[in-house]
Amino acid sequence: MGIKAALPSYELGFYALVVMCAVVYSGSGIFEASRDNVNRKAFRQSIKPGWHYFGRKMDMADFEWAMWFSSFRNVIIFALSGHVLFAKICSMVLPQHRSVVYMLYGMLAVLGTMGSSYLMLVLAHCVLLYSIALAKQRWLCFAAGLCSLASFRLEPFSTWQNGFVTRTFDLQDVLFYGGSGFTIMRCMSFALENAERKEGIYSIIDLLKYNFYLPFFFFGPIMTFDRFHSQVSTSELRRKDNEMWNIRVHAGLHLGAIVAVDMFFHFFYILTLPADVKFVNRLSDWALAGLAYSNLVYDWVKAAVMFGVINTIARLDHLDPPQPPKCITMLYVFAETHFDRGINDWLCKYVYDHLGETHDNVVKELRATVSTFAVTTLWLGPCEIVYIWSVCNCFGLNFELWVQKFFQREPFASVEANMSEPMSRRIRGIFGAANFWAIVLYNILALNSLDFMLLVTKRLLLTGFPLSTLSIWFITYCGVQLIKERERLLAVEEEKSDKEKAA
Repeated sequence: MGIKAALPSYELGFYALVVMCAVVYSGSGIFEASRDNVNRKAFRQSIKPGWHYFGRKMDMADFEWAMWFSSFRNVIIFALSGHVLFAKICSMVLPQHRSVVYMLYGMLAVLGTMGSSYLMLVLAHCVLLYSIALAKQRWLCFAAGLCSLASFRLEPFSTWQNGFVTRTFDLQDVLFYGGSGFTIMRCMSFALENAERKEGIYSIIDLLKYNFYLPFFFFGPIMTFDRFHSQVSTSELRRKDNEMWNIRVHAGLHLGAIVAVDMFFHFFYILTLPADVKFVNRLSDWALAGLAYSNLVYDWVKAAVMFGVINTIARLDHLDPPQPPKCITMLYVFAETHFDRGINDWLCKYVYDHLGETHDNVVKELRATVSTFAVTTLWLGPCEIVYIWSVCNCFGLNFELWVQKFFQREPFASVEANMSEPMSRRIRGIFGAANFWAIVLYNILALNSLDFMLLVTKRLLLTGFPLSTLSIWFITYCGVQLIKERERLLAVEEEKSDKEKAA
Protein backbone atom coordinates (compact mmCIF):
# COMPACT_ATOMS: atom_id res chain seq x y z
CA MET A 1 0.00 0.00 0.00
CA GLY A 2 1.26 3.49 -0.71
CA ILE A 3 3.67 2.47 -3.47
CA LYS A 4 1.98 4.64 -6.11
CA ALA A 5 0.54 7.16 -3.68
CA ALA A 6 1.30 10.77 -4.63
CA LEU A 7 2.13 13.48 -2.13
CA PRO A 8 1.26 17.16 -2.63
CA SER A 9 3.81 19.07 -4.71
CA TYR A 10 4.33 21.68 -1.97
CA GLU A 11 5.18 18.91 0.50
CA LEU A 12 7.75 17.42 -1.87
CA GLY A 13 9.16 20.89 -2.51
CA PHE A 14 9.61 21.37 1.23
CA TYR A 15 11.38 18.02 1.50
CA ALA A 16 13.74 18.98 -1.35
CA LEU A 17 14.53 22.33 0.29
CA VAL A 18 15.29 20.67 3.63
CA VAL A 19 17.62 18.09 2.05
CA MET A 20 19.43 20.71 -0.03
CA CYS A 21 20.01 22.99 2.97
CA ALA A 22 21.23 20.07 5.09
CA VAL A 23 23.69 18.93 2.41
CA VAL A 24 25.08 22.47 2.04
CA TYR A 25 25.39 22.92 5.81
CA SER A 26 27.05 19.53 6.32
CA GLY A 27 29.34 20.09 3.32
CA SER A 28 30.47 23.45 4.68
CA GLY A 29 31.61 21.73 7.88
CA ILE A 30 33.61 19.15 5.92
CA PHE A 31 35.09 21.88 3.72
CA GLU A 32 36.23 23.94 6.71
CA ALA A 33 37.77 20.89 8.36
CA SER A 34 39.61 20.05 5.12
CA ARG A 35 40.84 23.62 4.59
CA ASP A 36 41.96 24.33 8.15
CA ASN A 37 43.77 21.03 8.75
CA VAL A 38 45.51 20.39 5.43
CA ASN A 39 48.92 20.60 7.13
CA ARG A 40 48.01 18.36 10.05
CA LYS A 41 50.82 15.88 10.69
CA ALA A 42 48.52 12.85 10.55
CA PHE A 43 47.29 13.87 7.07
CA ARG A 44 50.63 14.46 5.35
CA GLN A 45 50.92 10.93 3.96
CA SER A 46 47.54 11.06 2.25
CA ILE A 47 47.34 14.67 1.06
CA LYS A 48 49.71 15.37 -1.83
CA PRO A 49 50.25 18.29 -4.21
CA GLY A 50 47.48 18.34 -6.80
CA TRP A 51 46.63 20.62 -9.70
CA HIS A 52 48.66 23.76 -8.91
CA TYR A 53 46.09 26.18 -10.37
CA PHE A 54 43.59 25.15 -7.68
CA GLY A 55 46.02 26.31 -5.03
CA ARG A 56 45.10 23.32 -2.87
CA LYS A 57 46.50 19.88 -2.18
CA MET A 58 44.64 16.72 -3.21
CA ASP A 59 43.31 13.79 -1.18
CA MET A 60 45.23 10.74 -2.43
CA ALA A 61 44.13 8.28 0.27
CA ASP A 62 42.43 5.93 -2.20
CA PHE A 63 45.22 3.76 -3.60
CA GLU A 64 43.12 2.37 -6.43
CA TRP A 65 41.88 5.72 -7.71
CA ALA A 66 45.37 7.25 -7.52
CA MET A 67 46.92 4.36 -9.45
CA TRP A 68 44.22 4.14 -12.12
CA PHE A 69 44.60 7.77 -13.09
CA SER A 70 48.32 8.29 -12.61
CA SER A 71 51.03 5.66 -13.10
CA PHE A 72 48.78 2.91 -14.51
CA ARG A 73 46.62 5.17 -16.67
CA ASN A 74 48.64 4.77 -19.88
CA VAL A 75 48.75 0.97 -19.58
CA ILE A 76 44.95 0.81 -19.18
CA ILE A 77 44.37 3.10 -22.15
CA PHE A 78 46.84 1.14 -24.32
CA ALA A 79 45.41 -2.30 -23.45
CA LEU A 80 41.75 -1.35 -23.83
CA SER A 81 42.39 0.70 -26.99
CA GLY A 82 44.08 -2.34 -28.51
CA HIS A 83 41.08 -4.48 -27.61
CA VAL A 84 38.66 -1.98 -29.17
CA LEU A 85 40.78 -1.79 -32.34
CA PHE A 86 41.08 -5.56 -32.79
CA ALA A 87 37.43 -6.07 -31.88
CA LYS A 88 36.32 -3.53 -34.46
CA ILE A 89 38.45 -5.05 -37.23
CA CYS A 90 37.22 -8.54 -36.38
CA SER A 91 33.57 -7.42 -36.23
CA MET A 92 33.92 -6.05 -39.75
CA VAL A 93 35.92 -8.92 -41.30
CA LEU A 94 35.06 -12.09 -39.34
CA PRO A 95 32.10 -11.42 -37.04
CA GLN A 96 31.47 -15.14 -36.55
CA HIS A 97 34.94 -15.54 -35.01
CA ARG A 98 35.06 -12.39 -32.91
CA SER A 99 34.84 -14.30 -29.61
CA VAL A 100 38.03 -16.19 -30.50
CA VAL A 101 39.82 -12.90 -31.23
CA TYR A 102 38.64 -11.51 -27.87
CA MET A 103 40.02 -14.62 -26.16
CA LEU A 104 43.41 -14.50 -27.89
CA TYR A 105 43.87 -10.80 -27.29
CA GLY A 106 42.87 -11.22 -23.65
CA MET A 107 45.33 -14.06 -23.11
CA LEU A 108 48.14 -12.07 -24.74
CA ALA A 109 47.31 -9.03 -22.58
CA VAL A 110 47.34 -11.13 -19.40
CA LEU A 111 50.61 -12.76 -20.50
CA GLY A 112 52.24 -9.39 -21.18
CA THR A 113 50.95 -7.84 -17.94
CA MET A 114 51.39 -10.62 -15.40
CA GLY A 115 53.73 -13.11 -17.05
CA SER A 116 53.51 -16.74 -18.16
CA SER A 117 53.39 -18.20 -14.62
CA TYR A 118 50.21 -16.31 -13.79
CA LEU A 119 48.62 -17.25 -17.10
CA MET A 120 49.40 -20.93 -16.52
CA LEU A 121 48.03 -20.70 -12.97
CA VAL A 122 44.74 -19.28 -14.21
CA LEU A 123 44.57 -21.87 -16.99
CA ALA A 124 45.17 -24.65 -14.44
CA HIS A 125 42.16 -23.54 -12.40
CA CYS A 126 40.07 -23.27 -15.55
CA VAL A 127 41.00 -26.81 -16.64
CA LEU A 128 40.39 -28.20 -13.15
CA LEU A 129 36.94 -26.64 -12.83
CA TYR A 130 36.05 -27.57 -16.40
CA SER A 131 36.91 -31.20 -15.64
CA ILE A 132 34.62 -31.13 -12.61
CA ALA A 133 31.90 -29.42 -14.64
CA LEU A 134 31.76 -32.48 -16.90
CA ALA A 135 30.10 -34.41 -14.05
CA LYS A 136 27.11 -32.03 -14.27
CA GLN A 137 26.59 -32.15 -10.50
CA ARG A 138 25.58 -28.76 -9.16
CA TRP A 139 26.79 -29.36 -5.60
CA LEU A 140 30.14 -30.66 -6.83
CA CYS A 141 30.63 -27.61 -9.08
CA PHE A 142 29.85 -25.31 -6.18
CA ALA A 143 32.12 -27.14 -3.74
CA ALA A 144 35.05 -27.23 -6.19
CA GLY A 145 34.59 -23.57 -7.08
CA LEU A 146 34.52 -22.45 -3.46
CA CYS A 147 37.64 -24.51 -2.73
CA SER A 148 39.42 -22.88 -5.66
CA LEU A 149 38.30 -19.44 -4.48
CA ALA A 150 39.48 -20.24 -0.95
CA SER A 151 42.92 -21.11 -2.34
CA PHE A 152 43.27 -17.45 -3.40
CA ARG A 153 41.73 -16.00 -0.24
CA LEU A 154 43.15 -18.11 2.59
CA GLU A 155 46.70 -18.63 3.81
CA PRO A 156 49.07 -20.36 3.14
CA PHE A 157 47.57 -21.23 -0.27
CA SER A 158 47.20 -17.59 -1.31
CA THR A 159 50.85 -16.68 -0.66
CA TRP A 160 52.02 -19.89 -2.31
CA GLN A 161 50.16 -19.16 -5.54
CA ASN A 162 51.13 -15.49 -5.47
CA GLY A 163 54.75 -16.65 -5.35
CA PHE A 164 54.47 -17.87 -8.94
CA VAL A 165 54.14 -14.27 -10.16
CA THR A 166 57.56 -12.65 -10.24
CA ARG A 167 56.61 -9.16 -11.47
CA THR A 168 57.15 -6.36 -8.95
CA PHE A 169 55.06 -3.40 -10.21
CA ASP A 170 52.70 -1.51 -7.88
CA LEU A 171 49.44 -3.13 -8.96
CA GLN A 172 50.69 -6.70 -9.10
CA ASP A 173 48.75 -7.83 -6.01
CA VAL A 174 45.58 -6.00 -7.09
CA LEU A 175 45.67 -7.55 -10.56
CA PHE A 176 46.60 -10.97 -9.19
CA TYR A 177 43.71 -11.23 -6.74
CA GLY A 178 41.26 -9.43 -9.03
CA GLY A 179 41.96 -11.61 -12.07
CA SER A 180 42.10 -14.87 -10.13
CA GLY A 181 38.99 -14.15 -8.06
CA PHE A 182 36.87 -13.18 -11.05
CA THR A 183 38.23 -16.18 -12.95
CA ILE A 184 36.92 -18.57 -10.29
CA MET A 185 33.52 -16.89 -10.21
CA ARG A 186 33.27 -17.12 -14.00
CA CYS A 187 34.34 -20.77 -13.93
CA MET A 188 31.66 -21.49 -11.34
CA SER A 189 29.04 -19.77 -13.50
CA PHE A 190 30.19 -21.86 -16.48
CA ALA A 191 30.07 -25.08 -14.46
CA LEU A 192 26.62 -24.35 -13.01
CA GLU A 193 25.18 -23.42 -16.41
CA ASN A 194 26.72 -26.58 -17.87
CA ALA A 195 25.04 -28.62 -15.12
CA GLU A 196 21.67 -27.08 -16.06
CA ARG A 197 22.12 -27.80 -19.77
CA LYS A 198 19.87 -30.68 -20.76
CA GLU A 199 21.74 -31.87 -23.84
CA GLY A 200 25.48 -31.98 -24.39
CA ILE A 201 28.22 -29.97 -22.70
CA TYR A 202 29.97 -26.71 -23.43
CA SER A 203 33.56 -26.97 -24.68
CA ILE A 204 36.61 -25.74 -22.82
CA ILE A 205 37.07 -23.15 -25.58
CA ASP A 206 33.71 -21.70 -24.56
CA LEU A 207 35.04 -21.35 -21.03
CA LEU A 208 38.29 -19.73 -22.19
CA LYS A 209 36.44 -17.29 -24.45
CA TYR A 210 34.24 -16.39 -21.51
CA ASN A 211 37.06 -16.01 -18.99
CA PHE A 212 39.63 -14.15 -21.09
CA TYR A 213 37.40 -11.40 -22.41
CA LEU A 214 39.84 -8.65 -21.39
CA PRO A 215 37.50 -5.82 -20.32
CA PHE A 216 35.97 -8.13 -17.69
CA PHE A 217 39.06 -10.17 -16.77
CA PHE A 218 40.75 -8.25 -13.96
CA PHE A 219 37.92 -6.24 -12.42
CA GLY A 220 34.63 -7.50 -13.77
CA PRO A 221 31.78 -6.99 -13.80
CA ILE A 222 30.78 -10.63 -13.95
CA MET A 223 28.32 -11.45 -16.69
CA THR A 224 26.86 -14.90 -16.11
CA PHE A 225 27.95 -17.47 -18.70
CA ASP A 226 24.52 -17.99 -20.25
CA ARG A 227 24.19 -14.28 -21.04
CA PHE A 228 27.74 -13.89 -22.30
CA HIS A 229 27.62 -17.01 -24.46
CA SER A 230 24.33 -16.09 -26.14
CA GLN A 231 25.47 -12.53 -26.87
CA VAL A 232 28.98 -13.25 -28.07
CA SER A 233 27.93 -16.17 -30.27
CA THR A 234 25.69 -14.17 -32.57
CA SER A 235 27.22 -13.25 -35.93
CA GLU A 236 24.54 -10.73 -36.92
CA LEU A 237 25.80 -7.52 -35.33
CA ARG A 238 23.23 -4.75 -35.39
CA ARG A 239 23.00 -1.56 -33.42
CA LYS A 240 19.81 -0.38 -31.78
CA ASP A 241 18.44 3.03 -32.64
CA ASN A 242 20.66 5.79 -31.17
CA GLU A 243 22.88 3.16 -29.52
CA MET A 244 26.15 4.79 -30.61
CA TRP A 245 24.91 8.16 -29.45
CA ASN A 246 24.08 6.69 -26.03
CA ILE A 247 27.53 5.07 -25.85
CA ARG A 248 29.19 8.43 -26.57
CA VAL A 249 27.03 10.18 -23.98
CA HIS A 250 27.88 7.60 -21.31
CA ALA A 251 31.57 7.79 -22.17
CA GLY A 252 31.41 11.58 -21.80
CA LEU A 253 29.61 11.28 -18.46
CA HIS A 254 32.26 8.91 -17.12
CA LEU A 255 35.04 11.25 -18.23
CA GLY A 256 33.20 14.13 -16.57
CA ALA A 257 32.82 12.09 -13.37
CA ILE A 258 36.58 11.43 -13.27
CA VAL A 259 37.34 15.15 -13.59
CA ALA A 260 34.64 16.04 -11.04
CA VAL A 261 36.02 13.58 -8.46
CA ASP A 262 39.55 14.93 -8.93
CA MET A 263 38.27 18.48 -8.40
CA PHE A 264 36.23 17.34 -5.38
CA PHE A 265 39.33 15.82 -3.77
CA HIS A 266 41.04 19.22 -3.84
CA PHE A 267 38.41 20.72 -1.53
CA PHE A 268 36.97 17.85 0.51
CA TYR A 269 39.33 15.34 2.12
CA ILE A 270 36.58 12.83 2.80
CA LEU A 271 38.91 9.81 2.62
CA THR A 272 41.72 11.19 4.77
CA LEU A 273 39.61 12.70 7.56
CA PRO A 274 38.06 9.40 8.83
CA ALA A 275 41.54 7.90 9.25
CA ASP A 276 42.16 10.21 12.24
CA VAL A 277 39.39 9.25 14.66
CA LYS A 278 40.58 11.70 17.34
CA PHE A 279 40.29 14.56 14.86
CA VAL A 280 36.86 13.66 13.42
CA ASN A 281 35.57 13.35 16.98
CA ARG A 282 35.87 17.16 17.14
CA LEU A 283 33.61 17.63 14.10
CA SER A 284 29.97 18.58 14.55
CA ASP A 285 27.33 15.86 14.37
CA TRP A 286 26.18 17.26 11.03
CA ALA A 287 29.66 17.23 9.48
CA LEU A 288 30.31 13.73 10.84
CA ALA A 289 27.06 12.41 9.35
CA GLY A 290 27.87 14.09 6.04
CA LEU A 291 31.38 12.59 6.10
CA ALA A 292 30.01 9.06 6.59
CA TYR A 293 27.45 9.53 3.83
CA SER A 294 30.04 11.09 1.48
CA ASN A 295 32.31 8.06 1.78
CA LEU A 296 29.54 5.77 0.56
CA VAL A 297 28.66 8.12 -2.29
CA TYR A 298 32.31 8.28 -3.35
CA ASP A 299 32.66 4.50 -3.33
CA TRP A 300 29.57 4.27 -5.52
CA VAL A 301 31.02 6.88 -7.91
CA LYS A 302 34.29 4.95 -8.09
CA ALA A 303 32.43 1.71 -8.88
CA ALA A 304 30.19 3.50 -11.39
CA VAL A 305 33.21 5.00 -13.19
CA MET A 306 35.20 1.76 -13.26
CA PHE A 307 32.30 -0.40 -14.41
CA GLY A 308 31.00 2.38 -16.65
CA VAL A 309 34.25 2.57 -18.63
CA ILE A 310 34.37 -1.22 -18.95
CA ASN A 311 30.70 -1.42 -19.88
CA THR A 312 31.19 1.22 -22.59
CA ILE A 313 33.82 -0.98 -24.24
CA ALA A 314 31.59 -4.04 -23.85
CA ARG A 315 28.74 -2.21 -25.58
CA LEU A 316 31.08 -1.34 -28.44
CA ASP A 317 31.58 -5.12 -28.71
CA HIS A 318 27.79 -5.58 -29.05
CA LEU A 319 27.37 -6.94 -25.52
CA ASP A 320 24.78 -5.98 -22.93
CA PRO A 321 26.80 -5.96 -19.66
CA PRO A 322 25.40 -5.65 -16.13
CA GLN A 323 24.28 -2.14 -15.27
CA PRO A 324 26.30 0.08 -12.90
CA PRO A 325 25.34 -0.15 -9.21
CA LYS A 326 22.39 1.79 -7.90
CA CYS A 327 23.45 5.02 -6.21
CA ILE A 328 23.51 4.86 -2.42
CA THR A 329 21.47 8.07 -2.41
CA MET A 330 18.60 6.10 -3.97
CA LEU A 331 18.69 3.23 -1.46
CA TYR A 332 16.71 2.62 1.69
CA VAL A 333 16.32 -1.17 1.55
CA PHE A 334 19.08 -3.73 2.08
CA ALA A 335 17.91 -5.92 -0.81
CA GLU A 336 19.15 -3.32 -3.33
CA THR A 337 22.44 -2.48 -1.61
CA HIS A 338 25.40 -3.50 -3.76
CA PHE A 339 28.40 -1.81 -5.31
CA ASP A 340 28.94 -4.44 -8.00
CA ARG A 341 25.81 -5.41 -9.88
CA GLY A 342 27.62 -8.26 -11.64
CA ILE A 343 28.51 -9.99 -8.37
CA ASN A 344 25.02 -9.23 -7.09
CA ASP A 345 23.42 -10.84 -10.17
CA TRP A 346 25.72 -13.86 -9.76
CA LEU A 347 24.85 -14.31 -6.08
CA CYS A 348 21.13 -13.80 -6.67
CA LYS A 349 20.95 -16.29 -9.51
CA TYR A 350 23.04 -19.11 -8.04
CA VAL A 351 22.58 -18.67 -4.26
CA TYR A 352 20.09 -16.10 -2.95
CA ASP A 353 17.12 -16.66 -5.29
CA HIS A 354 17.87 -20.39 -5.58
CA LEU A 355 17.58 -20.91 -1.81
CA GLY A 356 15.23 -18.06 -0.89
CA GLU A 357 12.74 -18.74 -3.71
CA THR A 358 9.99 -16.10 -3.29
CA HIS A 359 11.73 -14.41 -0.30
CA ASP A 360 8.59 -14.33 1.82
CA ASN A 361 9.38 -17.26 4.11
CA VAL A 362 11.40 -16.32 7.20
CA VAL A 363 13.30 -19.61 7.48
CA LYS A 364 14.15 -19.86 3.77
CA GLU A 365 15.18 -16.20 3.71
CA LEU A 366 17.51 -16.74 6.66
CA ARG A 367 19.07 -19.76 4.97
CA ALA A 368 19.46 -17.87 1.71
CA THR A 369 21.02 -14.76 3.25
CA VAL A 370 23.43 -16.69 5.47
CA SER A 371 24.58 -18.74 2.46
CA THR A 372 24.88 -15.63 0.29
CA PHE A 373 26.97 -13.72 2.80
CA ALA A 374 29.10 -16.80 3.49
CA VAL A 375 30.06 -16.84 -0.21
CA THR A 376 30.48 -13.05 -0.16
CA THR A 377 32.79 -13.28 2.85
CA LEU A 378 34.98 -15.78 1.02
CA TRP A 379 34.91 -13.60 -2.11
CA LEU A 380 36.03 -10.49 -0.20
CA GLY A 381 38.65 -12.37 1.80
CA PRO A 382 37.85 -13.56 5.35
CA CYS A 383 38.99 -11.17 8.08
CA GLU A 384 37.51 -9.56 11.18
CA ILE A 385 36.09 -6.50 9.39
CA VAL A 386 34.52 -8.62 6.64
CA TYR A 387 32.97 -10.94 9.23
CA ILE A 388 31.37 -8.02 11.08
CA TRP A 389 30.23 -6.41 7.81
CA SER A 390 28.67 -9.68 6.63
CA VAL A 391 26.85 -10.32 9.92
CA CYS A 392 25.48 -6.75 10.03
CA ASN A 393 24.22 -6.77 6.44
CA CYS A 394 22.84 -10.30 6.78
CA PHE A 395 20.93 -9.18 9.87
CA GLY A 396 19.67 -6.06 8.10
CA LEU A 397 18.35 -8.05 5.16
CA ASN A 398 16.49 -10.47 7.44
CA PHE A 399 15.29 -7.76 9.79
CA GLU A 400 13.49 -6.08 6.89
CA LEU A 401 11.48 -9.26 6.31
CA TRP A 402 10.82 -9.71 10.04
CA VAL A 403 9.45 -6.17 10.33
CA GLN A 404 7.36 -6.64 7.19
CA LYS A 405 5.87 -9.89 8.51
CA PHE A 406 5.24 -8.34 11.92
CA PHE A 407 3.28 -5.39 10.52
CA GLN A 408 1.26 -7.68 8.26
CA ARG A 409 -0.29 -9.15 11.41
CA GLU A 410 -3.32 -7.77 13.21
CA PRO A 411 -4.04 -5.11 14.34
CA PHE A 412 -1.40 -3.36 12.22
CA ALA A 413 -2.71 -4.71 8.89
CA SER A 414 -6.22 -3.38 9.63
CA VAL A 415 -4.86 0.01 10.74
CA GLU A 416 -2.92 0.44 7.50
CA ALA A 417 -5.87 -0.78 5.41
CA ASN A 418 -8.01 1.98 6.90
CA MET A 419 -5.30 4.56 6.33
CA SER A 420 -5.00 6.78 3.26
CA GLU A 421 -2.26 5.83 0.81
CA PRO A 422 -0.29 9.10 1.28
CA MET A 423 -0.30 8.58 5.07
CA SER A 424 0.85 4.98 4.61
CA ARG A 425 3.68 6.25 2.45
CA ARG A 426 4.70 8.78 5.12
CA ILE A 427 4.77 6.16 7.88
CA ARG A 428 6.78 3.77 5.72
CA GLY A 429 9.18 6.63 5.00
CA ILE A 430 9.94 6.96 8.73
CA PHE A 431 11.08 3.33 8.84
CA GLY A 432 12.90 3.77 5.54
CA ALA A 433 14.92 6.66 7.02
CA ALA A 434 16.10 4.45 9.89
CA ASN A 435 16.96 1.73 7.40
CA PHE A 436 18.94 4.22 5.30
CA TRP A 437 21.27 5.00 8.18
CA ALA A 438 21.62 1.33 9.05
CA ILE A 439 22.88 0.79 5.48
CA VAL A 440 25.30 3.72 5.82
CA LEU A 441 26.68 2.57 9.16
CA TYR A 442 27.07 -1.06 8.17
CA ASN A 443 28.94 -0.19 4.99
CA ILE A 444 31.33 2.50 6.27
CA LEU A 445 32.58 -0.31 8.47
CA ALA A 446 34.08 -1.94 5.38
CA LEU A 447 35.00 1.29 3.57
CA ASN A 448 36.68 3.05 6.51
CA SER A 449 37.20 1.33 9.85
CA LEU A 450 35.38 -0.17 12.81
CA ASP A 451 36.49 2.75 15.01
CA PHE A 452 35.01 5.32 12.63
CA MET A 453 31.74 3.39 12.38
CA LEU A 454 31.46 3.13 16.16
CA LEU A 455 32.20 6.85 16.52
CA VAL A 456 29.48 7.83 14.03
CA THR A 457 27.01 5.44 15.67
CA LYS A 458 27.75 6.80 19.15
CA ARG A 459 27.46 10.43 18.05
CA LEU A 460 24.23 9.96 16.12
CA LEU A 461 22.41 7.69 18.57
CA LEU A 462 23.80 8.51 22.03
CA THR A 463 25.67 11.78 22.54
CA GLY A 464 23.69 13.50 19.78
CA PHE A 465 20.31 12.44 21.18
CA PRO A 466 17.73 13.90 20.92
CA LEU A 467 18.46 17.01 18.82
CA SER A 468 20.98 15.64 16.29
CA THR A 469 19.39 12.20 16.18
CA LEU A 470 15.88 13.39 15.44
CA SER A 471 16.89 16.21 13.09
CA ILE A 472 19.11 13.95 10.96
CA TRP A 473 16.37 11.31 10.99
CA PHE A 474 13.87 13.90 9.75
CA ILE A 475 16.22 15.09 6.99
CA THR A 476 16.78 11.47 5.93
CA TYR A 477 13.00 10.97 5.96
CA CYS A 478 12.69 13.91 3.55
CA GLY A 479 15.30 12.28 1.29
CA VAL A 480 13.50 8.92 1.40
CA GLN A 481 10.24 10.58 0.33
CA LEU A 482 12.04 12.13 -2.65
CA ILE A 483 13.38 8.67 -3.55
CA LYS A 484 9.88 7.22 -3.24
CA GLU A 485 8.55 9.94 -5.50
CA ARG A 486 11.09 9.08 -8.16
CA GLU A 487 10.16 5.39 -7.83
CA ARG A 488 6.47 6.32 -8.14
CA LEU A 489 7.06 8.28 -11.34
CA LEU A 490 9.10 5.44 -12.82
CA ALA A 491 6.35 2.94 -11.91
CA VAL A 492 3.71 5.15 -13.54
CA GLU A 493 5.81 5.49 -16.72
CA GLU A 494 6.43 1.74 -16.83
CA GLU A 495 2.71 0.99 -16.39
CA LYS A 496 1.87 3.48 -19.15
CA SER A 497 4.46 1.90 -21.45
CA ASP A 498 3.08 -1.59 -20.79
CA LYS A 499 -0.45 -0.43 -21.65
CA GLU A 500 0.77 1.12 -24.91
CA LYS A 501 2.52 -2.13 -25.87
CA ALA A 502 -0.56 -4.16 -25.01
CA ALA A 503 -2.71 -1.87 -27.13
